[in-house]
Amino acid sequence: MTTDTHDTTQVYVHREPSALRRAVPWLVLAAIVAGLGYLGFVLWQSMQGRAPSFTIYTVKGGWIRFLLFLLAACGVLALTSLIGQRYGQRRTGRTINYWQVLGDQLTHLFLILVVLVAVYPLLYVLLAAFDPKNSLFAFPDFSNPNIFYKTGLLPKLSGLTWENFGKLFDGVTIPGWQVALAVLVGASLGALLVLTLMARARGSDQGLERPRTIATRVLVVALAVLAVFMTPAQFQGQGNESKFLLSVRNTLLVSGLTGVLAILLSTTAGYAMARLRFPGRFQTLLFFIFVQMFPVFLALVAIYALLFNLGLINSFTGLILAYSGGAIAFNTWIYKGYVESLPESLEEAAMVDGATRWTAFTRVVLPLSGSMLVFIFLNQFIGTYAEFILANVLLTGVEKWTVGVMLRSFTAGQFSTKWGVFAAAATLGALPIIALFYGFQKYFTGGTVAGGVKE
Repeated sequence: MTTDTHDTTQVYVHREPSALRRAVPWLVLAAIVAGLGYLGFVLWQSMQGRAPSFTIYTVKGGWIRFLLFLLAACGVLALTSLIGQRYGQRRTGRTINYWQVLGDQLTHLFLILVVLVAVYPLLYVLLAAFDPKNSLFAFPDFSNPNIFYKTGLLPKLSGLTWENFGKLFDGVTIPGWQVALAVLVGASLGALLVLTLMARARGSDQGLERPRTIATRVLVVALAVLAVFMTPAQFQGQGNESKFLLSVRNTLLVSGLTGVLAILLSTTAGYAMARLRFPGRFQTLLFFIFVQMFPVFLALVAIYALLFNLGLINSFTGLILAYSGGAIAFNTWIYKGYVESLPESLEEAAMVDGATRWTAFTRVVLPLSGSMLVFIFLNQFIGTYAEFILANVLLTGVEKWTVGVMLRSFTAGQFSTKWGVFAAAATLGALPIIALFYGFQKYFTGGTVAGGVKE
């Protein structure tokens, strides 16, 4: 018996991209460069003919000096790139493209300048927190030979004090057990820092996972206890700044409960949308997308009227409900996509062994969702921690203010602006977010379903 065989090999013909397609990236790059050049020219023209401000140290031809500095830096990088390229070729025996090495070095120079520009405002606010002049403006000292002081880029470091921070603790009574918890928070952060450095030195987290988990849990529990048991009676100072720690406590309480509610609501809703099929599912998902199209402040009147009718104005309960309602749509979509990325066979295997759908969700899906749960919590926590509009409308008493409303009160008066206190309060107010990010950073790495195989 003879069997005919047919060759089914497919031949793919490589087609070169058209000239127009090859030119599009270069045209876009040229348009961007031309636009930046035009903006620079307009800025330069607007500065011409203006009398120099008495608060700005003006250097004649300063922009020329800056361009010459950049050219000199590029020249040094070109020389070091050439030396590195020759040395690398001799040592490895491979051909190294000089222009690729130079391009990497110039990219690093550009990134360093961008980082400096981005970090400088943070450094400036931090220095202003220690400046007793209560001003955000470091006026130039023309007699000082140091260019940083002469231009006003930095205030005089010799005049920095703790005065602004002291105003935040004026009239505050802190019991011994709260001091102990604060020390415990600091010790937990220090332990996390040491363990992180040890893990980087080893190149592995082996043997350090349990201590890091314990330190993270101690940090979270200590912050939660401080937020729950700190009372307004501990703050008897005269000004609003003396109640700033109370506003931090209020914000931790509201943001923490909102984050927990966001996890409870979005995980159950997201799992139902990902795994269950029911009438109205597609329409509900479309409604969630539709809700996300509108900013929160468009519903401000409706939210206020609803909470007023329920008697929840100037209460944490009303603010938490308002925040939680706005968190459902986005977080549900996020968790739905995450659940769909997990193999459904894991849940099917659990249900074959007798587990219900709820048991499969709680015992299989949730343990694999650690990084996503942390993301949802931190995303909601940071969003509510920095929120100002709703809190400013719904909270009317200084003892109920959150951090954003309290910071706004320091800059509300036309002739009584407290910039130094504002900077000090902003610095202290950022510490809880930094602590939580630092404590939960290990959950952002690693595989999500590693080891999730049924034997």
